[in-house]
Amino acid sequence: MFIQTETTPNPATLKFLPGRDVLGEGTLELRDAEAAAAQSPLAERLFAIPGVAGVFFGGDFISVTKADAEWPHLKPAILGAIMEHFMSGAPLLREDATAASEDEFFDDRDSETVEIIKELIETRVRPAVAGDGGDITFRGFKDGVVFLSMKGACSGCPSSTATLRHGIENLLRHYVPDVTEVRPV
Repeated sequence: MFIQTETTPNPATLKFLPGRDVLGEGTLELRDAEAAAAQSPLAERLFAIPGVAGVFFGGDFISVTKADAEWPHLKPAILGAIMEHFMSGAPLLREDATAASEDEFFDDRDSETVEIIKELIETRVRPAVAGDGGDITFRGFKDGVVFLSMKGACSGCPSSTATLRHGIENLLRHYVPDVTEVRPV
């Protein structure tokens, strides 16, 4: 099994591509060992490696965020854990694991605007962000402000503010005049 790695705009996060489906549909972010142990054998293995601070599963990738450690020391252990997991045939998620749902908020009068915003995020933003090892999802819309949830490599990334302000906000304002600002949740 050959696992590729890619850097992300977030220097604390590295993207691992095992060359097969990881989560398939959706995403899952795990920020601590307790949540990992409850939901995923692979995430539990990764959190057992000293220095791992976060795990994010995408459709075909795994993003790992480090704490106080250096990639040259962490990377071989992470590669080994990912390889062992996939070679064992164990499931990615535990049977009783449930994904936390994120409630959306917006006024019913804005439902048409919200649908346009969601479509733009789904087709133009999320694919690009997934390429960087993260995910951005719609959380709400109120008084012209779009609220987005940033996950994986995007969470805590130094360039995420610029991405929100100059990239996503400009895109949404261009297509949806009702949008005045974009904020992270």
